[in-house]
Amino acid sequence: MPVNAAAAVTRTLTFYAVLLFLLRIMGKREIGALSPFDLVVTIMIAELAALPMENPDISVIDALVPIFTLTAAEIAVSFLTLKSETMRILLTGTPTVIIRGGEIIESEMRRTRYNLADLMMQLRLKGISSIADVEVAVLETNGELSVIPKSQRRPLAPADIGVETEPEGLPLVLIVDGVVNKANLRYAGLDSDWLIAQLRERNIESVEDVLLASLDTAGRLFVQRKNRSGRRRHADIL
Repeated sequence: MPVNAAAAVTRTLTFYAVLLFLLRIMGKREIGALSPFDLVVTIMIAELAALPMENPDISVIDALVPIFTLTAAEIAVSFLTLKSETMRILLTGTPTVIIRGGEIIESEMRRTRYNLADLMMQLRLKGISSIADVEVAVLETNGELSVIPKSQRRPLAPADIGVETEPEGLPLVLIVDGVVNKANLRYAGLDSDWLIAQLRERNIESVEDVLLASLDTAGRLFVQRKNRSGRRRHADIL
């Protein structure tokens, strides 16, 4: 491999690893959930990482110093917004009520520059066809619209008709694509012998034949086999 190409590969892998590490310590957030400050920092870090890969005259150290500085600033600001409501309001703003009692608040729409087309789209995405059915709609600081329907328009829940239900937690995934999750199996107080016995009751001889197996809080085991013919067709398409 030519020297320049090898250096480019090395730089690319170095910055890839560094950015993965920094994004990990900055916290798990989706792009849509980023505050304006977080978004600016993310864009700046991406730009700084791209510069030394495009221009070999820029040293790796010269690029890493501002990247780590921005990361430290982002973490510091995140800590400040966690502790200070004033900082939180200053950097992320406050939620805005767009609809109240089935009526649009035009002044808030104008202030936030939120148009009717976007409002109607967000309502449709939440399964609401009429503004009259909305009790409160709040434009959150990340741009997401939170909607509370009027009580007469909300889906019926067991509590509404006095039906008692048992607490229901998350199911434990025991097998994914033919691989046993031993940690979840131990957490459930079960072992491999029990799992294999359950599979054999379903005429499944090997764990490798299972696409997904999960155990819910009621002790019900869900098992789905791999679709061998489907996999072959998929491979043929690729």
